[in-house]
Amino acid sequence: HSRVGTEYIPQVGVAMHLPHSLELKASAVKGFRNPSIKEMYMFPVQNPNLKSERLWSYELTLSQCFFNRRLKYGINVYYINGDNMILTLPNPKGAGRLNQNSGTIENVGVETDVNYHIRKEWQINANYSWLNMKNPVVAAPEHKLYVGTSYSKSRWNVATGVQYVEGLYTSTSPNKKENFVLWNLRCNFNATKWLDVWAKGENLLAQRYEINAGYPMPKATVMVGLSLKL
Repeated sequence: HSRVGTEYIPQVGVAMHLPHSLELKASAVKGFRNPSIKEMYMFPVQNPNLKSERLWSYELTLSQCFFNRRLKYGINVYYINGDNMILTLPNPKGAGRLNQNSGTIENVGVETDVNYHIRKEWQINANYSWLNMKNPVVAAPEHKLYVGTSYSKSRWNVATGVQYVEGLYTSTSPNKKENFVLWNLRCNFNATKWLDVWAKGENLLAQRYEINAGYPMPKATVMVGLSLKL
């Protein structure tokens, strides 16, 4: 890169297939991101002196299948360590806010998921994640739980799910958190070989919440449409 030079981004992983349908995976990956033109040169928060973000991510995953692969679960443990993360913070040299390299990020988390095919056309799934942040990250929740189900038969395909989010940081200066529950629903009907009719609803519980402070998300939203297969 003409501005930051050469950056090596290695990644390594290994997978082991064990007895009783067990699978164990381990990986180490380096992440790297140059500051964008928007972060450096646009709007009052611009800062042309930003440095590139760097981090290392380490993961260990265990998964297993039962009942002819009708039931599958997985557990994932990870550790992330990075520096020079770009955040919009109060300007240390004056009024207003400024894009800055905030320092380090150190996160430890656990994710679990379960998927079960009750019958050929009907399945349920659930997942949960827990995240411990030494340095809070915007839009990252401490707890997230999802439970959903889907049904597919003949021309119909219906899926719905409920997601609970707790401790999501909408701002880190000052720290602001959100807790909310989202219910989404989607239905698809294959009318002909070339036409699908679909409908979907998002945030059907009409929750008031934000992912980024100052930018409220829509309440209940319903959409209907057609998909053509030419």
